[in-house]
This record gives sequence, structure tokens and C-alpha cells, in this order.
Amino acid sequence: MNSRLNSRYLQRFMIIGILLVLCVVFAVMSEEFFTYINIRNILRQQSMVAITAAGATFVMITTGLDISVGSTIALSGVVFAKLVQGGMPLLPACLIAILVGGIVGLINASMIVGAKINPVIATLGSMYAVRGIAYLVAGGTTIANGLPKNFNVLGRGYIGPVPIPVVIMILVYIVFHFVLSRTLLGKYTYAIGGNKETARLSGISVAKVMVLLYVITGLLTGLSGTIMASRLTSGNPQIGTGFEFDVIIAVFLGGVSTTGGEGTIVGTFIGAMIVGVLSNGLNLLGVDPFYQYIIKGIVLVLAVMLDMALKGNGLSLKSLNKRILAKS
Repeated sequence: MNSRLNSRYLQRFMIIGILLVLCVVFAVMSEEFFTYINIRNILRQQSMVAITAAGATFVMITTGLDISVGSTIALSGVVFAKLVQGGMPLLPACLIAILVGGIVGLINASMIVGAKINPVIATLGSMYAVRGIAYLVAGGTTIANGLPKNFNVLGRGYIGPVPIPVVIMILVYIVFHFVLSRTLLGKYTYAIGGNKETARLSGISVAKVMVLLYVITGLLTGLSGTIMASRLTSGNPQIGTGFEFDVIIAVFLGGVSTTGGEGTIVGTFIGAMIVGVLSNGLNLLGVDPFYQYIIKGIVLVLAVMLDMALKGNGLSLKSLNKRILAKS
């Protein structure tokens, strides 16, 4: 137990340290970095990655994966814009668009849990198919005409001085931190990630839990899609390309293990902020986007290496099923 706690705190301190170091470096190199406007922009821009990553954390703790989230972002945004363009009020259109994301999650779960297809293959297929559907719904073009003036409220509006996407992100993280750390669903998620067979023998309906987690990820991705469409004031079937990569980096940086059974919502939030600060700082310094892809790839590899290094030192958080299930 002490080893588990030591590992958790060590990893958390390390990622907080990485975030602080990045902030200091970029603040020194760019006067614009530590301004209220820039910090606000980082939080708003990264809110969609963070919201999706909250759901992906559950899936990846169970050793699952969803690389279709970028395409789901596009489809949900296009559906949202198309419905509003057709005269539907914002709220029901937004809810339907979020539901579309949930349906994509359900389809992914059906392939992974029902048909036993590898998550990478299943969601890779979804990534291409869903992107194609987004293009079909949009008619191969961006939906921008005929949208009401208040269409951009969700993505560009404020509650006091705080952008609405940031408020939504905070609420999502409060709710899902509670779910992962205080509810049976959270305990079952850790148990399945530790050992699916042990979880099954302990009475956990692994299939039902996995389906629920993929649907939750889809719903949160749908929410991110509506926010992005509102922020861009359009439904664009091309958006979200590479989005899944930022989500995966955020989750791994946050401490979710490549072998499952570990991770926290707080860690994922910090990981998402690291990705946001890195992208923002590099943009302020005028670093070419092509080099940014290289840097992000290196960061992902380093995050995996960190996970492996902690396990090599006997600090693995895995194999805690007996304790988890005993508390349930």
C-alpha cells in the first residue's frame, strides 16, 4: 500500500513539476505567456481536449482505447450546426449532437466488447467511417450560413470573467473525479484494468461496465464537438484531425498506465494542461507546426518511458483488485 501511494505521489509531483517548468520557461522566453488573456485562451482552447480526456481516462485505465474521438468531434459539431441551421433551438440540437457521440461510443463498444475486436482496430475503423459520415451530413462543405447569432455562445460566451467551455470543463472534472474515486463504477474500472478475469470472477459485469465507459467517452466527445462547433461558429467535417493524439498524450502524461489499472482524473487534467501549455508556448515562440508534431511525439514516448521506469523500480500501482473489490 505504501509503495502504491509513493508511486502515485511521485508521479503526480513529477507531472506538476513538468507543468511548472514549462510555464517558467515560456514566461521567460515570451512576455505574452503569463498574461490573463493568454492563460484564459489556454484554458478555453484545451477545455475540449480535457473534457474528452476525462472519459478516455476510464477507458484507458481498463486498457481500452478510442482513437475515433477526433472524427466524433467533427460529426457531433456538424450535426449540431445542421440541426440549428434547420431551425431547431440550440438546447435540443446540442443534446442530440451529444447523443450522436454516445452512439459512436456504443458502436465502438459493440465491436470491442461484443465482437472481441482489438480496440485499436475497431476505433481506427470508426475513425474513418465516422469522418466519412461527417462529410456526408455536411454535404462535403462547412456549415456556416444560416446559423443564429447566439450559436457561438457555448464556445465563446462567458459566465462572469470565465469562458463557458472552462466552466463546463471544471464541472466535468468535479463530477468524474467523484465517480472515479468514490463510486462503484470507479472501483470496477480499476479492477477491470488490473485483471479482467479476476474482476469477472468477483462478480463484476465486465462487458456492461466496458460498454458504459465507451458510451460515456462518446458523450463527452460529443459535448466537446458542440463546444468546438460553437467556438468556430460553423460545423466543419475537417476539424478534430489529430485531436485523439492530444487526448492520448494528456491521459498518459496524467499517470494512466499503459498496462491498465492505474490513473486519476486529477492527473489527466494536469496532463491536458501540459499539452495546452506546450502548444501555446511553442506557438508564441513561432515554432513551426511540423516541429510541434515531433515534440509531441517525443513527449508521448517519454510519458510511456516514465510509466515503465516507475514499474522497474517496483513502484507499480497495478494488481490492487483485492483491496478495491473488498471495499465495494
